[in-house]
Amino acid sequence: MIDQKALSAALSAIGVDHWSETLLPLIDARLATTGHGDFERWQKIVSALGGAPEPERRELLLGLAPWRKGPLNLGGIAIETEWRSDWKWGRVRDAIEPLTGRKVLDIGCGNGYFALQMSKAGADYVIGVDPTIVFVMQFLAINHFERNDSVFVVPARMHELPLPARRFDTSFSMGVLYHCRSPIDHLQELRQTLRPGGQLVLETLFLPGDEAFARTPVDRYARMRNVWMLPTIKELEIWLGRSGYRNINVIDQTITTTDEQRSTEWMTFESLRESLDPGDPDRTVEGWPAPRRVVITATSP
Repeated sequence: MIDQKALSAALSAIGVDHWSETLLPLIDARLATTGHGDFERWQKIVSALGGAPEPERRELLLGLAPWRKGPLNLGGIAIETEWRSDWKWGRVRDAIEPLTGRKVLDIGCGNGYFALQMSKAGADYVIGVDPTIVFVMQFLAINHFERNDSVFVVPARMHELPLPARRFDTSFSMGVLYHCRSPIDHLQELRQTLRPGGQLVLETLFLPGDEAFARTPVDRYARMRNVWMLPTIKELEIWLGRSGYRNINVIDQTITTTDEQRSTEWMTFESLRESLDPGDPDRTVEGWPAPRRVVITATSP
């Protein structure tokens, strides 16, 4: 389903030919029908999209839910995703170095929404990496309509990439850092993907405060179990500096609202509203400050 020949050609053009030796067998293993109970159903959905009339197409696409990043319009079907990712992209797009002609890596890319925006902004190639198989299948469904042959979503994790490979002009990590047990390792791995002078675009949760500190939730943050470290912006800047980055710039700070992240027909699970204290929406149900997100750019030496 993933065009491995085209992917290999893209990796070669980027200058990471050797990645094919690792990623192609990994793709085969991850997308084996025996590897996930729903994979065969998802595969049939993607295969059926071509000749399906519009009402049937809508039901097929609902079968790939939950849809988290968007919004999307696929063959006339409007998909109202959990996130208004277009708002986030609007905050990032004009504040980073232009992507025209760039080779881009997007870590934790989900269904490839941002990767496709990066391509539309002029990137030569975008390699997206995400281990969640349903998101890979969503990308294949999206690209059935987009027909973009310079964007790929690979079912892998950051630590599975053959590093160092300092060939990318821009590497994105959006909404990933707080899920990492070792955020410093994540920042250093990202630096190993960037050519000298390449740009990191980092988007993550942060805690309010002017001092440098970080805290780890005892159990959950905003109902999420897999949040390991919440730093202040000052602490983030220290992490980046200690990891070797230069030209560290904060380009956006935003409080996430229930207009930007919410439940929809296409993502019916509980969302941000259920994660906030109903008596004090400035706090999470656990008593933490409500989600705030920062975008920081930095340069690799």
